[in-house]
Amino acid sequence: MTANKILLWRKYGHVIAAVAVRQKIDLSQAIDIFYKSYTYQEMRIGISDMHCRADEYLAEEIELEKMTPIAYPF
Repeated sequence: MTANKILLWRKYGHVIAAVAVRQKIDLSQAIDIFYKSYTYQEMRIGISDMHCRADEYLAEEIELEKMTPIAYPF
């Protein structure tokens, strides 16, 4: 399922803010981390309805990605 673009943009902002809080970094660093993440790619493409998950859950997923480097197909 593909979410409405405006709703996705809003969700991105919430997740970016959650990443910044969890990792105690500024928003510009959180933006960079978010847009380079596999989680972002999944949300953008519409895989697994990732946009329906909680902001904190998605921020945690992004944090876990940094600990387990994997070659992603995106």
